Amino acid sequence: MASLPPLQFARAVSWCLSAFLLAGVAACKSDYPASGKTGSSDSKSVPRQVKTVKVAETPIGETVTVNGTLAAYDQTTAGIKVPGRLQTITVDLGSVVRKGQNIAQLEQQDYKLRVQQAEAALAQARARLGLNPDGADDRVSSEETGTVRQAKAVLDDARLKRDRASKLVQQGVISHAEWDTVDSEYKVALSRYQDAMEEIRNRQGLLAQRRSELALAKQQLADTIVYAPLDGVVLTKKASVGEYLAAGAPVVDIVRINPLRLRVEVPERESHNIRNGQSVRVSVEGDPNSYLGYIKRLSPTIGEQNRVLAVEADVANNGRLRPGAFVKAEIITNQSATAVTVPVNAIVTFAGIEKVIVVENGKALEKPVTTGRRGSDWIEIKSGVNVGDTVVVDPGNLQSGQSVMEF
Repeated sequence: MASLPPLQFARAVSWCLSAFLLAGVAACKSDYPASGKTGSSDSKSVPRQVKTVKVAETPIGETVTVNGTLAAYDQTTAGIKVPGRLQTITVDLGSVVRKGQNIAQLEQQDYKLRVQQAEAALAQARARLGLNPDGADDRVSSEETGTVRQAKAVLDDARLKRDRASKLVQQGVISHAEWDTVDSEYKVALSRYQDAMEEIRNRQGLLAQRRSELALAKQQLADTIVYAPLDGVVLTKKASVGEYLAAGAPVVDIVRINPLRLRVEVPERESHNIRNGQSVRVSVEGDPNSYLGYIKRLSPTIGEQNRVLAVEADVANNGRLRPGAFVKAEIITNQSATAVTVPVNAIVTFAGIEKVIVVENGKALEKPVTTGRRGSDWIEIKSGVNVGDTVVVDPGNLQSGQSVMEF
């Protein structure tokens, strides 16, 4: 190569480098889009298999949704009826009890002695009436008692003497003074007979009193045992073994938790739809299950302060619900009402926007939706799709515009 002046040689080198760089850039620009388009075209050209369902119209009923609280159906305090020292207690916090179950007992020795004392007094009262001390029949005829028979015998003798004296005084055989003496003896005998009858009646009354005292002593002995007044669960244990308890002292608090009382307040504008017997769906935060109840009690008035209607429903408890829990309740006011629904796993949520992916002409298409009520396996769709549209279940990372194939 012929030699060039230095200036021309530098220009030539610069031109060659520029041409080389432009060629490389051109090659890069032409290759990247081509490869990108090819990759994108390949990914969208292969249909993705998806599971689909039809948007359906489901009978879910018209509901009134309110918040409420669960409460125990009944709560009571089991206490001791007689004073004494607590000997045993067989339950504690959370213990399940049945109605009539023995849950506590006092020391019984003092009350057993009182029963023996009352039995002895009753036997004595029966003996004074001429009855068998160990018998159970307290009926007695006053005329058959020894006291009355004796008084009646004296009265009969005095009556006969009086009758004879009456005839003799008329005949002049005896004086009027003797007649007065016989007549007085008769009146005394009659008074003694009346006293004997009153004494027997008094003894009969005493016998009835002794019988009552024995029954009371036996009842007090029985009252040393505390029984559960209802089926339920022990809420609080209030006494301990060895503690001396006064009459009426509490031993345990018991609550009945099946069914539970659901207490809610319905706004006045919706209260006209609430009736006894309507179904209620109850859900608790953190529990995926829903529970069924029925309205049993309605307040007769609307609250003047907050303009709400107090409503109570009975909710069956399988053991997972607890009194005091805050719940969401749906009162079903119209069983025949329907709504447009999709499965729960057909909803996609991104940045607070709820969407479903429908299938149109073999392509996936995202559609924003407005949701309403929710069940265990369905969600109400208020707008966005129509009945009969095909939606994808569990879409995952499926993109809008991607080819899909149903299976």
